[in-house]
Amino acid sequence: MGTFTVAATLTNPVHPDRCLTLDLTVDTGATYTLLPAEVVEELGLTTPRERTVMLGSGERVRYGVGQVAIALDGEEWPTLFLAGPRGCPALLGAMTLEGFGLAPDPVNKRLVPVTGLLT
Repeated sequence: MGTFTVAATLTNPVHPDRCLTLDLTVDTGATYTLLPAEVVEELGLTTPRERTVMLGSGERVRYGVGQVAIALDGEEWPTLFLAGPRGCPALLGAMTLEGFGLAPDPVNKRLVPVTGLLT
């Protein structure tokens, strides 16, 4: 599957005047949305907890985790994010996509609505 980016507006949920629009790479292999340290700092986001995650290389790393509001296609929802190192890619992860009820359409390089499941 090819990769693509989507424009998203990120907002500090505690200080809504602190917001930033940037392109996020859609990554269904990432559980969490990942934000570079410089974005976390610019928005003044806090990371009160930490999570251990496995990188594609198999290496385990521990990153701070917090909340950010994300707006996609005119809809805004809070989501968890991981605070990555400086210069890391900004990724839109699976939990955020599921929260929005969206899935990637890799052929047309866009996000499409999907019906949630309850079983």
